[in-house]
Amino acid sequence: MDGLMMHRPLIQSGLLDYAADSFPDAEIVSRRVEGDLHRQTYGAARKRAVQLSFALQQMGIGAGDRVATLAWNGYRHFEIYYAAPGIGAICHTINPRLSAEQLIFIAHHAGDKVLFLDLTFLPIVERLKDRLPQMRYVLMTDRANMPENSLDALCYEDLLLGQPSDRDWPEFPETTASGLCYTSGTTGDPKGTLYSHRSNMLHAMSVVVCLSADLGPQPRILPVVPLFHVNAWGLPFAGPLMGASLVMPGPQLDGSSLWQLCEDEAVESAWGVPTIWQGLYAEIRRRGAKPDALRHIVVGGSAMPRSLTEGFEQLGIEVNHAWGMTETSPLGSHGSLPVSSRAEPFEARMALKATQGRRVFGVEMKIVDDAGQRQPHDGNAMGQLFVRGNTIASGYFNNEEASRKVIDAEGWFATGDIASISPDGYLTLRDRAKDLIKSGGEWISSIDVENCALAHPKVAQCAVIAMPHPKWGERPLMIVKPANADDRPNLSEIHEVLSPHLAQWQLPDDLVFVDELPLTATGKVSKLKLREQFRDHVMP
Repeated sequence: MDGLMMHRPLIQSGLLDYAADSFPDAEIVSRRVEGDLHRQTYGAARKRAVQLSFALQQMGIGAGDRVATLAWNGYRHFEIYYAAPGIGAICHTINPRLSAEQLIFIAHHAGDKVLFLDLTFLPIVERLKDRLPQMRYVLMTDRANMPENSLDALCYEDLLLGQPSDRDWPEFPETTASGLCYTSGTTGDPKGTLYSHRSNMLHAMSVVVCLSADLGPQPRILPVVPLFHVNAWGLPFAGPLMGASLVMPGPQLDGSSLWQLCEDEAVESAWGVPTIWQGLYAEIRRRGAKPDALRHIVVGGSAMPRSLTEGFEQLGIEVNHAWGMTETSPLGSHGSLPVSSRAEPFEARMALKATQGRRVFGVEMKIVDDAGQRQPHDGNAMGQLFVRGNTIASGYFNNEEASRKVIDAEGWFATGDIASISPDGYLTLRDRAKDLIKSGGEWISSIDVENCALAHPKVAQCAVIAMPHPKWGERPLMIVKPANADDRPNLSEIHEVLSPHLAQWQLPDDLVFVDELPLTATGKVSKLKLREQFRDHVMP
């Protein structure tokens, strides 16, 4: 028997309508590529998104068409997030940090019909235009700043002129595709995750519910994580739902610029990857003060060093360590502590915050061994992490072969992460399956070694990779970016820092130095490139 309740589809346009009606004072503040600071309310954003939706329809964009973006975080990018899905089209965010070959592959594979781009990326697109699919281009600026270009590009603000600023949004099934985001392609070609209106709506609700204790009512949030990186971890949808003001940083992501923006705009919560927080923390130490209102950060993308977490916490900035993937919308777990744990001593709380937290509502988790057998959630057993839920990908866009490889017989998604889960539900990522080091039949977690080493004051960044060994199979090599090029740590100093936390056989056998660690398009250290760079290195 069905319940006697109305069935209204969960469609993303409802989020912007809700924010415009319910939070008239909340705003979107944007540091623009043009150099100035722009601000508008959700009400104004809705009117402009409506105008853009009509303009897209006049351009021939319809249901299922892919509307691509190559843009920084800003109000125009936010408007596309609602205008395109609002008419049944698909917002396809492209990561500009990908290689030229990957950008070309993605645009063709997605079948993009139009590309919206910030002025920053005009030279890139002009160089690649002959290798990109046939499509229209729109420069995200006004007429006064419109440059000469070889793309025959339209002007964003011109598109909006004369368009109606109100409409009843079209209705369609909530399972309609709304967003497309590709993985960074660290193994093979990038793969597309195709989100639905329903999945994005449910993900937004989960984020708001799980983080409400930390965020509070109508927070001012700085999404440092880009809109082109898994929907800025869902903030374009969760933000309007909670009435948050979104402070968009544009292209200026260095520590000094972020510190000043946080201070000027009274940012309370900021979201980004660990490399961003290393820069901000260094700036805080340089200035001798944190931004006055900043009290909370969300970190994801890769493991946050415990020493950095403790540094922020000692400043009164709560660290929420989350985990997720492009394929999980992305939040799969969150680090908001329950009430009982908030009263624990500092060391106990930091131990919990060194994990990836507990699962968000709607996401189920299991760990399995190499034989596919489920492992207990006892905090000790390790296995590959599998997840399932309403916000988890069931496959990849136009890629049946890759889809078959990631979904098991029970319908769970294989994350590729090696993890353990404690009896009280805390997820700890031990490593990526391909980054584990197997030495003498025992596993060494590169993440554990790296996080401990980062406590050394002479280490700015580091990575650990496996090197072949005739007796042990593999042994760890540590690659370090020193904090001071003239004062490098030696291997004995590194061992001294690691020894209280790791077994002797888990310590690295050798140490090499680099000026910079290579990063992936999503800001993680690229161990693939490091393995290529040091493939001929001879271990002692």
